[in-house]
This record gives sequence, structure tokens and C-alpha cells, in this order.
Amino acid sequence: SLKLECDKLASEKSEMQRHYVMYYEMSYGLNIEMHKQAEIVKRLNGICAQVLPYLSQEHQQQVLGAIERAKQVTAPELNSIIRQQLQAHQLSQLQALALPLTPLPVGLQPPALPAVSAGTGLLSLSALGSQAHLSKEDKNGHDGDAHQDDDGEKSD
Repeated sequence: SLKLECDKLASEKSEMQRHYVMYYEMSYGLNIEMHKQAEIVKRLNGICAQVLPYLSQEHQQQVLGAIERAKQVTAPELNSIIRQQLQAHQLSQLQALALPLTPLPVGLQPPALPAVSAGTGLLSLSALGSQAHLSKEDKNGHDGDAHQDDDGEKSD
């Protein structure tokens, strides 16, 4: 029975190590994706700063206001965006399954399906993790003073 118990513990240990490696790889991938997104943001900010002086004064004010609004994204808005992206992704998968099996006439191509990158999968994974974390924060009353309607718009 001790040998059986030892084998059971050894298999549990190897299973735990496998999970650890899997989570480590996911964490590493998410970290890379986060740094990539930060670099994209930095470059886009640089482009905006270069283009802004060429706009009229009125348009400059509009763009600066839009940039400020974009910087103040809230957790509920992010959750709403993530939910919409996941639904769109699921819908595109369902549409891919519903493609007709009959051959297309000569010259017609099947509709193109959206490419799914590793980054998209990682973002979906991180979204699910952050969604759980954010929902805990919302329950603890950390969601701020602004309330949000169902369609994603803030109301004061």
C-alpha cells in the first residue's frame, strides 16, 4: 500500500509540474503580449503627437479630448469590449461550421474567415482572468463613482 501511495503521489507531482509549466508559459505569453501592446501604444502616441500640430485648432481640441477619453477607459468598459470580442469570435466559428458543403461555381471563392492569432487567444485568456478579478473588485465596491448603462455608455 505504501508503494501504491508513493506512485499516486509521484503521478500527482508530475501532474502539478505539468500544470506549473503550462501556467508559466501562459504567463510568459501574456507578459510578451502586454509589452507588445505597450510598445504599440507608445508608437501611436508618437504618431498622434507628430500629426496634431498640422490640424486646425478646432480639430486639435477634438483629438485631444478623444485621446483623454481613450486614456480613461474603465474596467466595466473593458469587460464589455472583451465580451463583444468573444461573442464575435464565437459567432465567426459558428458561421465557419455552417458553410455549405456543396462545391462553389468556378471563379467563386469561399468567404474568408478571420485569422486567429496566438495573441488573440492569449488576450481572451487574460480577459477571462481579469474579468474574474474585476468582478471581485466590483463586489467589494471598487468600481468608482461612474455607473454604466447596458450599452456601455457611462452616465454620471
